[in-house]
Amino acid sequence: MAGRRRWTTEEILDAAAELLRTSDAESFSVRKLAATLGTDSSSLYRHFRSKTELLRAVADRVLVTAMDGYRPEGDWKQRLTALALRVRAAFAEQPQLAHAWGRYASGGAGSRLIMEEVLQALRESGLPDEEIPRRYHRLVVLIVSLIASEAGVGIMTPEEYEQGTELFRVAVLGADPDRFPALSHFAREVRPLGEDRSAAFEEILAGHLEGIEAAIGVG
Repeated sequence: MAGRRRWTTEEILDAAAELLRTSDAESFSVRKLAATLGTDSSSLYRHFRSKTELLRAVADRVLVTAMDGYRPEGDWKQRLTALALRVRAAFAEQPQLAHAWGRYASGGAGSRLIMEEVLQALRESGLPDEEIPRRYHRLVVLIVSLIASEAGVGIMTPEEYEQGTELFRVAVLGADPDRFPALSHFAREVRPLGEDRSAAFEEILAGHLEGIEAAIGVG
């Protein structure tokens, strides 16, 4: 009788990424992945010691993809902006993995490539070395948060999105002006969080980089 097929690490990661396209990190399990591959969980644990380790590896491959072909161009702000947009675009293709990346931070090859480029760009900015680790951490937290937030909208069905938008309109346009005077005043201009996220991402990132630039000038 033929034995079970032995799956390679890359094949396991391919299958995990595909499974995560239709689920999320919370409902994902090694058992479900094993069933998809027609094997048992113990065979997968030979490659990854835990679900967390597996999710980190899948998310890290997205970062590797984002950095494929990347070449730093322009000044430090242009480099950081281009990098953030590449990572954002890569996770837009697999939004479920954005949450995995945010929750299960990777220390793999993709993560190291991102870290190296961010740190190099910040050194180019003229920041003193003692300031760079803190600025690096704040910048990465911002980028991860923005991408994970955007991904939350990306994995919604059209029906879920429309329902949420309608509930937002009812809540805002129906707000009691005596209790919520500012909300009532801006009700027709305030937008649901799911709208115009592309511009918001770029504006928030640009504002953060301008803050770093201003700090350099003060220094």
